[in-house]
This record gives sequence, C-alpha cells and structure tokens, in this order.
Amino acid sequence: MKSSPFLRLWLDKTGALLIVYGMIAAAVSIFLVLALNGFGSNRGDVYNPSSPGAPAGPLDKLKLAREPGNDKHYICEKPQTDAFIARDHFKEDITSTARVKMAWLGATFVRQFAAKVEGVDATPLQTYILQSSANIDELVGELGARDEAKLVDIWCLLRLQANGESGALQTTSLPNMFFVRDGTGALAVIDVVWGGAGWEIGASPIESRRTWPRGTRVFSR
Repeated sequence: MKSSPFLRLWLDKTGALLIVYGMIAAAVSIFLVLALNGFGSNRGDVYNPSSPGAPAGPLDKLKLAREPGNDKHYICEKPQTDAFIARDHFKEDITSTARVKMAWLGATFVRQFAAKVEGVDATPLQTYILQSSANIDELVGELGARDEAKLVDIWCLLRLQANGESGALQTTSLPNMFFVRDGTGALAVIDVVWGGAGWEIGASPIESRRTWPRGTRVFSR
C-alpha cells in the first residue's frame, strides 16, 4: 500500500529533525569533552610559583612537619646524658626488650657514624615527599643549606615508632632520608626503612649518584 504525500512529508521532516538533533547533541558532547580536558590541564601538574603550596621542583612540603614551638609530631625522649653517643643507641637488636627494634645496620653507616658523639639538643625538622625520582645532587640543590639533621633527631623519631608504629617515619618499603655529618664532619645520606622485623639503617656518601625513588620521605631543617 502506498503512503500518502502528507505521511511521506511528515516522515521526511521527522527524519531531518532527528538528524539535526543528533548533530547538535554530538557538537555539545564534543564541546563538553574539550572544556573538561581544558579545565583538567589547568588543575594538573602545572607549577605555578604564585599559588600557595605549589611544589618547589621535585619536593612538596608535607603538613606533618615539626615546626618550632609545636611538638605535636616530634616528641622526643632525649637521652639522659650530656652527649649522644651513636654506638650506645644504634644497635642491631630485635628482641622484645630493645628500645628501638633495629634489624640491620649497614657497614658504611657503622664505619662512618658508630663513633660519632653529638649534643643531645634536637633540631626542628621539616619533612618532604619526593614527587619524582632524583639523585642526591638534585636533592641538595632543592634543599640548599637546610638539609642537615643529626643522629639524635633520627633516634627521637625511631623512639616514637620503636616497633614500626605509624608516625612521621613511613613504614612502607619506601625510605626515609636524612642528610647527616659523620664523625669526620663529612656530609652523608642516611636512609631508614622499616623491614618488618625491625628498622634497617644504611648510609651513602654524598658523592654517590644513587637515585632515590618517588615517594621517598626527606627530612631536613
């Protein structure tokens, strides 16, 4: 049966309208996608020096830093002596009576730091998270003269997390890094990692080209 001219005209107009509506919907969708992508690029990893809290190079300051006058994140039971003797505090010991469970001390750490003697005053530290892998030269360049910590600072943090509890030191497989001067006065890098049974502590020469992974936590003045 043949359709009437009116019906054919109605169908033609309806089809045209559907095509037009489809084209409009597609254009709107494309516009929304482009707009959202544009907004995302503005929110992303673009460093804007004028924005508060923007990353400084590969380092981004964390909020759990100990600030002068605020011991909320850094409460230290200082040794009851006039001097902090490294070998008396840094010992391999994972027994239940250990003041800090230490599963391993690296040979370089023992050689460079075991004989060191420090004053017991603790240094106010800031903490940073490494946003991308970097070597020591890049880290020193970012931190400048604010990089040094002391063995007593590390001990204070370890005492708060003696059995691997949560705290300022991260207890994942990622390292916690400190720049500390050894017994001869030379600057070196100490890395502290929770190994499950206890803390593992190593040291590297400042001249080494070792690359540290993204997520490394860096402690400095």
